[in-house]
Amino acid sequence: MPKQSREMGALEINRLQDQGLHAVGGVAGLYMQVRGESKSWILRAMVGGKRRDMGLGGYPSVTLAMARDKARKAREVIDGGVDPILERERAKSALRSAQLSELTFDQATRKFLDARSDEWRNAKHRQQWENTLATYASPALGSLQVADVAREHVLAVLEPIWKTKTETASRIRGRIESVLDWATARGYRHGDNPARWRGHLDQLLAKPKKIAKVEHHAALGIDEMPAFMSELRKREGIGARALELVVLTATRSGETRGAVWGEIDLKEATWTIPASRMKAGQEHRVPLSKPALDLLTAMPRVEGCDLVFPGAQKKPLSDMTLTGVMRRMGAAAVPHGFRSTFRDWVSERTSYPSDVAEAALAHTIKNKVEAAYRRGDLFAKRAEMMADWAAFCGTTEKRSSKRETKKVPQ
Repeated sequence: MPKQSREMGALEINRLQDQGLHAVGGVAGLYMQVRGESKSWILRAMVGGKRRDMGLGGYPSVTLAMARDKARKAREVIDGGVDPILERERAKSALRSAQLSELTFDQATRKFLDARSDEWRNAKHRQQWENTLATYASPALGSLQVADVAREHVLAVLEPIWKTKTETASRIRGRIESVLDWATARGYRHGDNPARWRGHLDQLLAKPKKIAKVEHHAALGIDEMPAFMSELRKREGIGARALELVVLTATRSGETRGAVWGEIDLKEATWTIPASRMKAGQEHRVPLSKPALDLLTAMPRVEGCDLVFPGAQKKPLSDMTLTGVMRRMGAAAVPHGFRSTFRDWVSERTSYPSDVAEAALAHTIKNKVEAAYRRGDLFAKRAEMMADWAAFCGTTEKRSSKRETKKVPQ
C-alpha cells in the first residue's frame, strides 16, 4: 500500500511550478505532473504485480476534486482484479474499429461499383446501376449506415413502385441486394441480407411475373419483310446500311453499330464478335450471306477509323440513328424487333431446328447439362439458314420457296 501523502489544497496545486511529479494526497498514488507549462494528473498503482501510470486528464480542465474522484474509482477497479489502463485501451480500439466500419449506403454503393468496375462491359452498365440506385434507393437508404439497413427500409424503396414499375423495382431489389452482400463480405454489416428475395421478400411482395405486363419489342410481321428491305435498300446513309446488316445477320443493334473491320473476314464470310461486346460474354461467329458480304464490300473505309459504320467524329452510331431510319420509313417497329421477326420466320416458314435459330441469336443455353455437352456453334447450319433468310428478305412478293421449307439434316 503506497504511503499516504499530505493532502494538498486547490490553491497549493495551482501554485506548483517545480518540474516533475508531486504527490497531492487524498488518494494513494495520485500525483500532479508538471511538464513545462502544462500540468496533468497521474495515478501510480501496482496492477497485477506491475507498476502502472494512468493519466487522469489535464489541469485545470480536471480539478483536484475530480482527479481524486477518478483516482478512487480507478483504485476500486484495480482492487477488483481489472487493469483500467488496458480496459481503456480496448475501449479506444473498439471505438476506432467502429468508426472505420461506419459506411453509408451511398458510400457502399460507390465502393461496390468501383470494386466491380472490371466486370462492366462498358460505362453504360455502371451508369445504369448508379442512376437507378440514386433515383430510387438513395432517398430512403442513402444516408443510413449500411449496417443499419433493414427490411422495412428496403420495402420503403420497393413498395411504392412494385406494382407500377415492376421490372424496374425488381432490378433495383437485386442491385440493393448486391450492394449489401458486398458490404457484408467487407465486414461493414452482419446477418442476413434484408433485400434477398427467396424465403424473405417473396413472402411480402407479389411475384413480378404475376403483376408485370410483358412488353415485347415492336417487330414487323414476317410477310412485311421483303417490302421493308426493298424500301430500306433505296435509303442512303450509314444508318440505313447498318440497319440492313442488323436484319441480314439477326444481330443486336449494339453489336452491329460497334462492328470493326478487324472482326470481319470477307474471304471466309465470317464476322467474329468478341466476348467483350456480346451480351452473354461469349465470342459469337456470324456467317455472312452473299447480300451481307455485298453490303460490307461496298462500305467505304474511313482513314484512321476501324469502325464499319462510323458516326460523327469517327465514333459508333447511336441506337437512335437506326431507330430514326425506321421512323422515317414509317415502320411501326424497332431495330431489336428484327430478331423476333427472324425467329418467327424460322419457326413458321422453315424446318430448321430450334437450337440452330437460338445459336444464330446468340442466346445462352439455359439447360446446364446441354450447355456442358455443346461444343460446336452449328456454324455450317447457321450459314445455310442465314442465306435462306437473306433470300427471303430479298423477295419482292410473298412466296413459299423450296429453299425456305427444305429439311435440314440433324
